[in-house]
Amino acid sequence: MDILISPGKLSGHIAAIPSKSQAHRLLICAAFANGETELLCPDTNRDIEATAACLRALGADILRTDTGYRVLPIRNTPQSADLPCGESGSTLRFFLPIAAALGVRARFHMEGRLAQRPLSPLWEEMEAHGCTLHFIDNNTLLCEGQLTPGVFTIDGGVSSQFITGLLFAVSLLERSSQIVVTGHLESQPYVAMTQEAMALFGVKTENFSIKSGQKYHSPEKIAIEGDWSNSTFWLAANALGSAVSVSGLDSNSPQGDRAAAHWLPRLTEHCQISAGDIPDLVPILSVVAACHQGAEFTDIRRLRLKESDRVAAVIAMIEALGGKAQATENTLTIFSTGLVGGVVDAMNDHRIAMASAIAATACSQPVTIRGAECVAKSYPKFWEDYKLLGGQYEQHLR
Repeated sequence: MDILISPGKLSGHIAAIPSKSQAHRLLICAAFANGETELLCPDTNRDIEATAACLRALGADILRTDTGYRVLPIRNTPQSADLPCGESGSTLRFFLPIAAALGVRARFHMEGRLAQRPLSPLWEEMEAHGCTLHFIDNNTLLCEGQLTPGVFTIDGGVSSQFITGLLFAVSLLERSSQIVVTGHLESQPYVAMTQEAMALFGVKTENFSIKSGQKYHSPEKIAIEGDWSNSTFWLAANALGSAVSVSGLDSNSPQGDRAAAHWLPRLTEHCQISAGDIPDLVPILSVVAACHQGAEFTDIRRLRLKESDRVAAVIAMIEALGGKAQATENTLTIFSTGLVGGVVDAMNDHRIAMASAIAATACSQPVTIRGAECVAKSYPKFWEDYKLLGGQYEQHLR
């Protein structure tokens, strides 16, 4: 699907959609709790649904309701299971060690670029603890064996999702275990979010050490907080002259992308920003930077391993819209050129598609986004909300 957007500002009110990151974590905790849990999550997306599908495959009963999810926990795990991860990196990296901790022979089915995204050093550490992993075909990974307790040592510089997956896994083992993180821990706020979610269910993870015998206790009802990642697109529109109010965001949230509230006002001047903890914000911050005084993003290596090569995708987006950007191995520079309009290939990256839509509010000529349907990965009703706020566009099916 292609979207042709006419330039124009946005105005109105939007309620933040539920946090995808928190929804993943609370669904998993609820699936291992001692009773039924109601998660208030009025909106969903492909990634959240991938996690729900994997939990169902492992024996949980997860029902979609008018207000969110009703989760009946796993009581009997299957000997083998097929886990449909879609394009969700979180789902794959969380469930690899979880399935292994349960001793389930699990086949992980992947779509898009997911099979190309790194699993090392999680892969090697799981094999050092009793598991065998290998690809059956290009998009199917088989994990066999029982994950054994002990000390898990893992480099924190590739993905915080490895740490989260191991935290969930070791909480299910019969003996106490510890996770030792070496190097710099990237996206540390998301590990803190995992620990907070587990604590809501009564499982303590002090210093990444988990004592055996802890059980997940259902709080019965939890409201999933508003999503800073996707709300940032509307906040960025304001930085470009729109007037959108967003409700439902917690200023004390552990979400790493809460940093948008810090950086957006500062982009009126040239900034140097580390992308290490906020890789998902780089596309939209780049758009705002191009329309103001430019910016330099450092620590960008992991951006090449997202739904797209996000460094290449951001440069292509900015240049397609009439701006200028360039990158070295670990630095992305956005120049202060302004944006005009043009044709952007979203490269199956939801954040590129949404950033391009917000860019249109600052352009003088129309913006066409090819593959605009990819927003469904995290924000299925994005185009509906864009129109609600006064955005003018035409939809063309290919």
